[in-house]
Amino acid sequence: MPDRPAPLPGGIGVSRLRVYDTVASDGLVGGTPHVHLCCTEGYVVTDGEGAVQTLTTAGFRETPLRPGVVVWFEPGTVHRLVNGGGLNIVVLMQNSGLPEAGDAVLTFPPDVLADPAAYAAAAALPGGGAPGADVHAAYRRRDLAVTGFQALRSGGPAALAAFHAAAIALRQPLLARWRQRWEAGAGRAAADTAGQLDALERGDPGHLGDAGVHVAAEAVERGRLGMCGLLDTYPASS
Repeated sequence: MPDRPAPLPGGIGVSRLRVYDTVASDGLVGGTPHVHLCCTEGYVVTDGEGAVQTLTTAGFRETPLRPGVVVWFEPGTVHRLVNGGGLNIVVLMQNSGLPEAGDAVLTFPPDVLADPAAYAAAAALPGGGAPGADVHAAYRRRDLAVTGFQALRSGGPAALAAFHAAAIALRQPLLARWRQRWEAGAGRAAADTAGQLDALERGDPGHLGDAGVHVAAEAVERGRLGMCGLLDTYPASS
């Protein structure tokens, strides 16, 4: 078996998520509403029940979650997990796990979004959210984001458009780094497939002889503070 594992199929990231089980400021139990700007994210529900609330230009929607359900949403979808009891999910993240590594903007009120320093302070977690960090900091930022989410729901398309614009402005300085991650992950995976197709057309089996089997026997971290709950992360999602 090779010493270094190959990327997961398509250059995705994967983690296990135990959704927060405490009550937010609006009385619902669950995670922090947020948006991704260039990544699709998917959920495979393994245990418990709940829902994912989403907000797009088509309006608000609540999708029930139970074991066996698979749901995914595209960039620009504001989403929030609601925990109806024991909700556990396998999360699939585009671009080598970029949603948990930068491509996320929490739905803080407009005055916080407009000030990068204020946003950074409101979003910060002790130790970057490393396992064992004070979870109450995650709850505080969740509750602030819920306040902004409620305003987005009542504000209609204009409020959502303004939020999208603010989110882009906030993350503009990170785009070069995101592009590097995409080029090394999903972009590389697509290019490799193109090369393999070319080889097959030539009748060249070279890449078939290089095949390997890769195993991540356990998570590299357990209990990292995520936006929606406690994350168990794997090497390919870092």
